[in-house]
Amino acid sequence: MNEFFFKAIREGNFNEVRAMSEKNPVLINSKDLRGSTPLILATYYDEMEIAILLLDNGAKIDAVDASGNTALMGVCFKGFTDIAKLLIEKEAQLNGRNAMGATCLIYSAQFNRLEIAKLLIANGADKTIKDNRGSSALDHAKIQGLSAFIDLLE
Repeated sequence: MNEFFFKAIREGNFNEVRAMSEKNPVLINSKDLRGSTPLILATYYDEMEIAILLLDNGAKIDAVDASGNTALMGVCFKGFTDIAKLLIEKEAQLNGRNAMGATCLIYSAQFNRLEIAKLLIANGADKTIKDNRGSSALDHAKIQGLSAFIDLLE
């Protein structure tokens, strides 16, 4: 049943996700074969309505996948600003680190997501955290020559 639930999320089938989660609430915080939660998948596929449904029904906002990524980390590299706003409003952790030591702000710099970086900083993201290679978000911005990012982070 899990596989059909995750497939419905990937396909953006809100009605199916709602029906399946009402019938079997344990699905809300289950994990797929890659360790992703329904919330991580919904946000990764830019499915705002499904993400709201999951959060309203008890999805753990800071649950991690097999690589230690949260839903907020995923939207920071995908660039989904509206979902980032939602997750931050719902108090997602801003400074968590994944298995590589990356944070949401580091991802936003690596993938040139300036609007998300501004949002993270405005809500208290720590600019000084370094990943496992010893690089901060600023270091990643400098490597790529992202002048607007460099100005934001300096």
